[in-house]
Amino acid sequence: MQLGLVSAILDGWDLDGVLSVLKREGLTCMEAACWPQGKAERRYAGVSHIDCERVLTDAAYKDEVLGKLDSSGIALSALAFYPNTLDGDLEKRAANIAHLKTVIKAASVLGAGRVGTFIGRVSDRNLEDNLEEVKKVWPDILKLAEDQGVQIAIENCPMLFGPEQWPGGQNIMTSPANWERVFEILPSKNLGLNFDPSHFVWQQMDYIKAVYDFKDKIFHVHFKDIKLLPDKLARVGIMAYPLDFMAPKIPGLGDVNWSKFVSALTDIGYNGPACIELEDRAFEGSKERVLQSITLSTRYMRNFVI
Repeated sequence: MQLGLVSAILDGWDLDGVLSVLKREGLTCMEAACWPQGKAERRYAGVSHIDCERVLTDAAYKDEVLGKLDSSGIALSALAFYPNTLDGDLEKRAANIAHLKTVIKAASVLGAGRVGTFIGRVSDRNLEDNLEEVKKVWPDILKLAEDQGVQIAIENCPMLFGPEQWPGGQNIMTSPANWERVFEILPSKNLGLNFDPSHFVWQQMDYIKAVYDFKDKIFHVHFKDIKLLPDKLARVGIMAYPLDFMAPKIPGLGDVNWSKFVSALTDIGYNGPACIELEDRAFEGSKERVLQSITLSTRYMRNFVI
């Protein structure tokens, strides 16, 4: 496995700064945040360390990015853009899909070969209706990915945290049952998973069994942790906003059993990228705290990934 970092946590750093941080920590790859320029919609969204539109239109900029990556020794594990491609607002949906296609093309040009994203969801409609939307929207996106030689790695985050995503969240590929239904609808060899075990913790699902069951569909891995808060869960119940009973943590400070998870990945022969993803509010007070979270997370995950 190649140990890396999801760059979105380094908001405020330019590409040179991001690469410097990764190199200092001995990390070998990154999932580079590639949101549209200046269009932040939520925490960790809107960060852009590579301008994908410029990659496609400005040869000098493309060469500059490739040169910086080459000189740093840091590989691109994926380009990251996590919008709602099934947004109920059709204008937003179209804009999200258009930029996703730009990111796919940029991934091909930069040799990344992979894009991390969500499948999306119309949040106030049921699963069955959303699967019909998947049939309409995603074949065209996947055709482009296939033509560009790019894998699409769907993260299993429900994108359901508070009232702004209520009631259904913004991503239907959240569980093995839903994965099966989407893969049946979209039988593309270029569609797979960006597997994050932390989301299984608060949904109370088995992330170890899922590794074995979907071994051929795991294209990329996120090392993010979550701490379930049993006292709060006992008070609010599973129908509450998820952030009312859980909290994202850096790896090792939450409830993911990393030894079992990485052991399962080695069992299936996974040797792809595994990027640390950080969303721990306890480490967000300053740039120094952010850097500490990267150092601590890297040090901890080195127990499992050399």
